[in-house]
Formats: sequence, structure tokens, C-alpha cells
Amino acid sequence: MTDYIKIEEAAKKWGISQRRVQALCAAGKIEGVMRFGRSWMIPSSAKRMADGRTKEGRREKEESESVDMPLPRKTPFLYMSNLYTVPGTADDCAKRLAHNHEAQVLFEAEIAYSRGEIDLVYERANYLLNKHSGFYAVQSAGMLLGLCAIWRGDVDMWNKAKMHICEAPCKSDADRDIASFSLTALDSALYDTRFFPEWFKVGNFSPLPADALPAAKVFYAKYLYASGFAIASKQSSMEGLQGLSFLRVLPFILEPMVSQARADKMVIPEIHLRLVCAIVYHNIDKEEDAVRHLDRAISLALPDRLYGLLAEHHRTLDSLLEERLALAGADALAEVKKLQKQLSANYAKLSNTVKSRNIAANLTTREREVAKLAVFGLSNQEIADKLGISIAGVKQTLRSATHKGNVQGRHELAAIL
Repeated sequence: MTDYIKIEEAAKKWGISQRRVQALCAAGKIEGVMRFGRSWMIPSSAKRMADGRTKEGRREKEESESVDMPLPRKTPFLYMSNLYTVPGTADDCAKRLAHNHEAQVLFEAEIAYSRGEIDLVYERANYLLNKHSGFYAVQSAGMLLGLCAIWRGDVDMWNKAKMHICEAPCKSDADRDIASFSLTALDSALYDTRFFPEWFKVGNFSPLPADALPAAKVFYAKYLYASGFAIASKQSSMEGLQGLSFLRVLPFILEPMVSQARADKMVIPEIHLRLVCAIVYHNIDKEEDAVRHLDRAISLALPDRLYGLLAEHHRTLDSLLEERLALAGADALAEVKKLQKQLSANYAKLSNTVKSRNIAANLTTREREVAKLAVFGLSNQEIADKLGISIAGVKQTLRSATHKGNVQGRHELAAIL
């Protein structure tokens, strides 16, 4: 376990003022420093940063910043690699990365995001960015900053995150492909497919290193679902496909991805892929298969309290997620609902700004369910039969949804979902 010293001890050890040590900690200039409340704790092995005001100090600083600390895997998504293969061991995995401080900070930030601990994610992402970390770490830190922007509804933070990704120190065409992939992954969080590279759209992942493939499959699955939903809701078209036809064939693509993730013991990719599968099956009225994947995803997520990942998919799973979580335990359900409430309005706010649309954040779960079925082309009678409510209830719910979304009739509902 790492030993820590306090500000005053570090100041005495390095022969500088306590105020100077505090400033270095706040700027992320001391490797391994941690903040506990109002206090800074510094690893006893940490070295004093070179004094840039002297010639020798400037030379030392340049040499230290030229070192590109390699991550243990060539991917911006460490938590989607084989570093984490057993549910319930995320914290242990982070401890095993203690020999590589940059990797440890990054992995901890990614797990914190999966738990919905957004303030911690924001702090760690900025630490990596201010430290001028290596290429892959900057890519991931930029991605994490963008995800924080979604949870906070902050468009300036979103743009800043993309800027960091684009300005990472690319040294080759392969690095530029990784940067393009990072932007794609970030956009997929908003189901915004407008700027995806063509090689990604056809599932050609050859531009990416092998370590990035598990993550690529996750974001590709989200892309396929987004495309299928857009076709089903008549927001886009594809030759030869209409209605739910594209969504109906997606399981034939997604199920092998899930099986591979399980065989490779990739915890986070398996959770994401199963959640996407559950969403697809739920949309095509195959509830038994939806429940099969959802229950497995929940069982993988709960040992490490990955409530944030579940909250991300709350709005696309309607009431099904809450029903299955209730069976897993009241505490888990309460945590996910709390996080979803925090995320919902801010997600809509950012998505509306970035995509120039008008998602209605104030729809109830039932209003969203009914509206979605309406844009899929189901009649009022079919919606009533499917949900077990009266036709009058369907009509009233549709009126409420169109009023909240400020749209005219069911043909415009797709724009607010």
C-alpha cells in the first residue's frame, strides 16, 4: 500500500513553501497525489517537480514531459479490456495497476463513471489532461470529460472534451484512427451517428489495435441499434428496410458478440452488449429474450456497484429495467433511479443542443412507452393490447406526450424520444 505524506512534510522535504506544494497539487503536477476533503495526501515516493523558473529546472521539466507513459493495453478504454475479467474485482484490478500511475488513475476514473460517480470522474479526467499524459490516456480522459458533460448538460465541456481528443499528440495514421474512434464512441453516447467514419459504419475495425476491439464492438452495437430505431421511427431510411425489419435481424449480429465477450471474460463489454440486446428484444416484443440478457447484465454489474451503466439505459428500456432491478434488490433499484433522475434532464439538454432537436425530458415512463409504439406504427388498439391498458388510456397518454413535447400529433413524436 502506498504511504502518503502531508503538505507540510512535502514542503520540508523539498525545501519549498507549503503554498507552493498546494499549488502543485491543485494543478495536478505531483504524480499520485490524492485529495481527501480539504487535505492533500502525497505519495512519499513522489518527486519534487522541476522548477521551471531556472535553466536546469526547465531542462528537467522538458525531459519529464517528453516521456509518454505507455498504458498496459493499446486502447482508450482500459476497463473494456482483459484487465477486468471477474465481476466484483474492479477495485482489486485498480490496485494491481499501482506500478503504472497513469493507468491506475484512468482505470479508476472509468470504473467511477460506471458507478455514476461523476464528480470523481471529472477530477481524474482533468488530472490526466493537465498532466499532458500519453496519447491513449488523453483520448480516454477526453472521452470521460465528454461523458461528464452529458451528466451535467454542459455543452462547453462537451466541446472542450472533443478538442482534447482532436489535439492529442498523434504520431501516425493509426493514432488518427484511434482519435476518430474516440470521437465516435463519445457521439454514440448521444446516439449521434452523423459523423461516424465509413470504416466503422460497415464494421471494419482493421484500423484499430486488437486491444480496442472489445470496445469497438460495444459502440458498433449501439450504432446498429440507433440505425434500427431511426428506421423504425421513420427518422431515416435504408433501401429494402422499413418498420421494425432492421431491428428484427439485429439479434443475429449481436448474439455472437455477446457470446464472444462472455468467452473472453470481458465484464464491461458483456454488460453493454447484453443491455443493447435487451433493448432490441424489448422493441421487437421478445420480452423473454430481453429479460434473459437484462438479468445477466444486472448480475454482472451489481457486484461492483456499476449503477451508472444501468442508469444510462433506463430511458431505452422503459419500465422493464426497474422491474428486473426490483427483483435484484431495493437498494440497487433506488441507486439506479437516483442516478437516472440526475442524468435524464441533462442528457436531454445536451442532446438537444448538439443535435438540434427537442427530446422531452419530462415524459413519464408510460408516456415514452406509448409514444415509441405509436411512432413504430402500432394502432391505438395494438398499443392498448400490448401494454394492457384501455384505448382511452392510450389516447390520453398520447395527448399528454404531444403536449409535453410541444409537437402536433403522433407523426411528430419521434423527434422528442
